[in-house]
Amino acid sequence: MAEARTNLHKVDPVWQRICDEALQSVDREPLIGSLIHDGVLQHADFEHALGYRLAMKLASSEMSAQTISEIARMAYAADPSLTQDARADLVATFDRDPACHRFIQPLMFFKGYQAVQAFRLGHHLFTNGHHDLAYFVQMRVSETFGVDIHPAATIGKGIMIDHAHSIVIGETAVVGDNVSMLHSVTLGGTGKEEETRHPTIGNGVLIGAGAKVLGNITVGHCSRIAAGSVVLQDVPPMKTVAGVPAKIVGEAGCSQPSVTMHQMLGGLD
Repeated sequence: MAEARTNLHKVDPVWQRICDEALQSVDREPLIGSLIHDGVLQHADFEHALGYRLAMKLASSEMSAQTISEIARMAYAADPSLTQDARADLVATFDRDPACHRFIQPLMFFKGYQAVQAFRLGHHLFTNGHHDLAYFVQMRVSETFGVDIHPAATIGKGIMIDHAHSIVIGETAVVGDNVSMLHSVTLGGTGKEEETRHPTIGNGVLIGAGAKVLGNITVGHCSRIAAGSVVLQDVPPMKTVAGVPAKIVGEAGCSQPSVTMHQMLGGLD
């Protein structure tokens, strides 16, 4: 196992850093040694560690951790982009969340990160025809993390959901790359039509806490949605919108709102 981990370190610096931090955690806090060993150190690579962690969080009396872990293993083998995107999400969380000081934190402790990775697993199952399994994953993610993302939704990479309480993302929603959102965000639909009825969120968008984006509308790339806003119309790229209903109140204030996480309406100094 040690040899396999050493070989993987040469091509996977994310996993190497997680393992190094895991050893440091055990040295600092021996009482969590078994947790860190089971979650990180016993695994040969990031894929197995992530699958194990999701299995431990999603397991219930209805489906064992062993079964979920095996489902994840097969999904990751079939589609390596699932764990490539998971690495991008982890780095995004580390870069953007000031409460994240180590790579190991999202994997082991952050429900926003874990919920997104569980969604990715459910989405893979859904798009490959395993609808009931995907709905089971969605149900457990909602029950465990308080995050409800339909497995048919499309979500890019480099996603950071901070706090992640009461997130709702509907069936036909599309979320681009490098998007950041805070708690209580809804990407919801209007009406009962089965065609596209949820928002499309462009790359690099920052969505503030409690914002509601409703209907078949488009939020342009690198825009900001202020906390508590209700967005009912298209948002042009690189703008800031605020209010109920939301209106344009200025420029985005910077080239990458989702990275700077700057939420003040006055822009950047």
